Amino acid sequence: MPWRSATVLGVPGALLALGTLVWPAAPTAAVSEPYRPEPRPFGAACSVYVEGSRATAHCHNPYLDTDRVQLHVECARWWDVDADSAPVNIGPTGRATLTERCWKEIGSVWVSHLRR
Repeated sequence: MPWRSATVLGVPGALLALGTLVWPAAPTAAVSEPYRPEPRPFGAACSVYVEGSRATAHCHNPYLDTDRVQLHVECARWWDVDADSAPVNIGPTGRATLTERCWKEIGSVWVSHLRR
């Protein structure tokens, strides 16, 4: 088998090895992610109690950021009006008690949190 030669014009850095065009590997720089500090812990700890048609939440905020908490009550009966308590801002080491009720049975209860 005779050897063939080829001339590569206008392709700097290209190598020709046995009829195959080979490109040298481009140098790669190590790319690191930008520094992002860990998010600060947030959110008051709330204990929710349901007794009959009344719901009560006791909340305590152990963190530095103020937490705006609100108690939401969904009533079991379709004709019973669902209730939301007034929002309360709980500062660091603060405590709050939230209450709401239905006329009859309670279907579900939850507390929402908003960083202030």
